Amino acid sequence: MESISASVRYWLVEHPLVSGFEWIEGETFGSSPKFLLTTVATYLSLTYILSITLLSPKPPVKTPSKTLTILRSISAIHNLILLALSFIMALGATLATTTKMPSKQWICFPANKTRSQGPLFFWAYVFYLSKILEYVDTLLIILHNDARRLTFLHVYHHTVVTIMCYLWLHTTQSLLPLGIVTNATVHTVMYAYYFMCTLGKRPSWKRLVTDFQIIQFWFGLGISTLMLWFHFTGTGCSGIWGWGFSYVFNASLLALFSAFHANNYANKDKDKKLV
Repeated sequence: MESISASVRYWLVEHPLVSGFEWIEGETFGSSPKFLLTTVATYLSLTYILSITLLSPKPPVKTPSKTLTILRSISAIHNLILLALSFIMALGATLATTTKMPSKQWICFPANKTRSQGPLFFWAYVFYLSKILEYVDTLLIILHNDARRLTFLHVYHHTVVTIMCYLWLHTTQSLLPLGIVTNATVHTVMYAYYFMCTLGKRPSWKRLVTDFQIIQFWFGLGISTLMLWFHFTGTGCSGIWGWGFSYVFNASLLALFSAFHANNYANKDKDKKLV
């Protein structure tokens, strides 16, 4: 058991590629503002163009079985990749934080003294790139001709979360460790659900996915209070303006997901009580 633990720690924390990582703006792949803006603009443009050309406003025509099988296979592979990647990111960020950082810095990186380097920031970088990979979610929704799932919440979430993750690295944002661990854990559950759906086995715990997401946002907003206490009572926490962006974004997601939860589940609960 100890050898397995040591092996996992080596590959996720101590491997030279991981431990020697450094985010250098303009040199690290994807680190320039131009790359970020081009990526986000391309995602929004293609989503708009493909949605108006491929999504049918009429009742969906039955997809040929062969095409549907291919799309389901692609979706299954995509979901399985993100399921595995989310789990590895959550584990890697947890080990990097607990083994390489003093506990006092888990919530408050020392201002002007923290650089975006080392194993934790390696996983923050992988996390950032994974948000671009998640754009494939939108493409698959369009190819499945599922206009119901292509909502403002979906596109808004995918767009702004990429910007937020970039800012985490750019500003060495103090709550980055908790953000990666909680979000990657939630996405592990979410992509496990989607993967099982593509296999034709729709789990009964769909509601839990939304519940976990809402809990994640409340947790993030709550832990921010503790970070601010450290910031104003000490020498300051790193990445405070990056945190400000994250705080506003998470608050907006909490409102949107809460409305989604109420529309999709609260009304159903009332109907059950009336029966």
